[in-house]
Amino acid sequence: MLERTLILLKPDAVQRGLIGEILQRIEKKGLQIVGLKLRQFPRKLVEEHYSVHKERPFYPKLVQFMTSGPVVAIAIEGKEAIEVMRKLIGKTNSRQAEPGTIRGDLGMSFSNNLVHGSDSPEAAKKELALFFSDATELCEWTQPALEWIYSVQEELA
Repeated sequence: MLERTLILLKPDAVQRGLIGEILQRIEKKGLQIVGLKLRQFPRKLVEEHYSVHKERPFYPKLVQFMTSGPVVAIAIEGKEAIEVMRKLIGKTNSRQAEPGTIRGDLGMSFSNNLVHGSDSPEAAKKELALFFSDATELCEWTQPALEWIYSVQEELA
């Protein structure tokens, strides 16, 4: 019923001081943060995370960029959380992203596009396991405002 997804605030978001604003947008939408960490992740983990792009010409620069500074890893929970977050993030090319999206409002770059979000339930499961390998890093809790975010009887029954 509720779905989990991984969101990464990339080094450009961290360096530009946008962590708070992006977290605020996630929370204002009604999504629940169930895991959060700020780290400079090891190269091996980043390479594994982006392994689907290994044969693409941009792969080395992507790995270099993602290991160039701290990244915020966020585990998000909510109804249709993957789709909701993808819409909230906006198109990959920030210049083409719609106003109102994270990339549309805060970004100008195709490569330095602030945020990564899982694109499918399978990807989310794999990515969450990479960045939150210890189950104790994720919190099981219920937002007090849950009944005000969803029509619990209709949408979460």
